[in-house]
Amino acid sequence: MQRDQLADFLRRRRAAVRPAEVGLADGPRRRTTGLRREEVAMLAGMSVDYVVRLEQARSSRPSTQLLGALARALQLSDDERDHLFRLAGHEPSPAAGTARIARAGLVRMLGLLGDTPATVMSDVGEALAQNRMSTLLFGDQREFTGDRRYLAYRWFTEPGVRAIHPPEEQERHGRALVADLRAVAGRRPGDADVVRLVERLRTVSAEFRRLWDDHRVAVRRMDRKTLCHPRVGALLMDCETLVTPDLGQLLLVLTPADAETRERLELLAVLGVEQFAPADGGAGGEPPTEAGRPRAGREQDGPGRR
Repeated sequence: MQRDQLADFLRRRRAAVRPAEVGLADGPRRRTTGLRREEVAMLAGMSVDYVVRLEQARSSRPSTQLLGALARALQLSDDERDHLFRLAGHEPSPAAGTARIARAGLVRMLGLLGDTPATVMSDVGEALAQNRMSTLLFGDQREFTGDRRYLAYRWFTEPGVRAIHPPEEQERHGRALVADLRAVAGRRPGDADVVRLVERLRTVSAEFRRLWDDHRVAVRRMDRKTLCHPRVGALLMDCETLVTPDLGQLLLVLTPADAETRERLELLAVLGVEQFAPADGGAGGEPPTEAGRPRAGREQDGPGRR
């Protein structure tokens, strides 16, 4: 562990992050352009004392979980995150497999998009980060565990998920999910995460087996869809999908396709989030239960982490 270098790196990266980039107010009395130690501690979910000891080269070696939390709080790039791990005496987690942490640049974009709903997803359909408007539309998609993390799994195993789409669009949406998963399986042959997900879906869903056996392949790019929201009604949305160079993460951006939808989204932004009873156990399309600023993915145990 290179304590002095680690301390210097953390201090400099903290000074480089503007509060607005992580959803914090930048008041007129702020003496520094970067984050305060208290703010880093809050964002990373650790004590202020521990942040102080890290920056003063007085701490014990931090765990990989703590380093992951610091990387998200400081909005580190992939290269910076790897450097952080090595300074602390850990090997960075491998790049192969399914992404579990949203790229720092994509998380920054969520904040910059403001009232435009946007979500960062892994290539197998796990939500890694959302901005506030995405949470207002879909609820917090990051609270799911196990197989329910994956949108395709919820779609084919939990009927209530489909309620957010009108009946006439549900078949098309299901086919798109399967075709996209087919494309991922082709890019990542033999990948344990993908193989296990497909096997479990084939076991529990006859509909998935039928669509999978059609062997249709398509990567999500642009789509127009109708979302049925319990507070503001039908929303006609254009969905643009931006992918990272390695195709491992996607930024899904939803924009209103007509003036009426734009007005309804503006109303939703004003109303915020109220408590709703989840339908059929709740999942991908369930009404939201809480609001929040852009949230980055959490460090998780298991293979394929990056």
